[in-house]
Amino acid sequence: MSFTSPSVGSGGRTVRRAFEFGRTYVVRPKGKHQATVVWLHGLGDNGSSWSQLLETLPLPNIKWICPTAPTQPISVFGGFPSTAWFDVGELSEDAPDDMEGLDASAAHVANLLSTEPDDIKLGVGGFSMGAATALYSATCFAIQKYGNGTPYPSNLSAVVGLSGWLPCSKTLSKKFEEASEAARRAASFPLLLCHGKGDDVVPYKFGEKSSRALSATGFQDMTFKSYNGLGHYTIPEEMDEVCAWLNSKLGLDGTPS
Repeated sequence: MSFTSPSVGSGGRTVRRAFEFGRTYVVRPKGKHQATVVWLHGLGDNGSSWSQLLETLPLPNIKWICPTAPTQPISVFGGFPSTAWFDVGELSEDAPDDMEGLDASAAHVANLLSTEPDDIKLGVGGFSMGAATALYSATCFAIQKYGNGTPYPSNLSAVVGLSGWLPCSKTLSKKFEEASEAARRAASFPLLLCHGKGDDVVPYKFGEKSSRALSATGFQDMTFKSYNGLGHYTIPEEMDEVCAWLNSKLGLDGTPS
């Protein structure tokens, strides 16, 4: 997948973009609060639609935070504005990543998690572009800094990505080599990737390659689930998988308080 670089103004100076995030929707835990997961929607969506689905899941110990991405011009739409966590160019593995957008969204996620109690386990999940941002957050956690070098503050416990891809995959191994302890943090960090083989928006091969890239970099606790005939959407079977995985990896007891 590809993204555009920050826009360059007159004289070749990089123009910093302003990111105004939309409304955040919160689903309170129905039982004892043991974990908080920020869940990120896909391109053109908002936090409301996912909050309604997440509220129906049998995960009473999780608090869900569902933010809405900034509305910004999207290159793949010819500059037409849409809610998006970062800018997306043509569907290609060789075009540059929108590092400024990725860093801004990963920082927004970390900020949403920053006020959670110390004894609460923290996670990030998402669908499509939201999954890409979640996986980027996982790499920032392992390296302990954002792409721009700023320290990454959140102590994540798990990341889920549905129908997504891994941004910055080509530079990941080099960043790991330069960051002390990154391999140790990645080795025990749980990741779940799910992808439909019939996905005509984010091709299945992107999910498959992303899981291989993460495993090769050192994420040893990696689960990759594929679904025959599944397009660019989610199904109950997939969400059942997510529930079981989160219960297991976050050590949730499933008992209402």
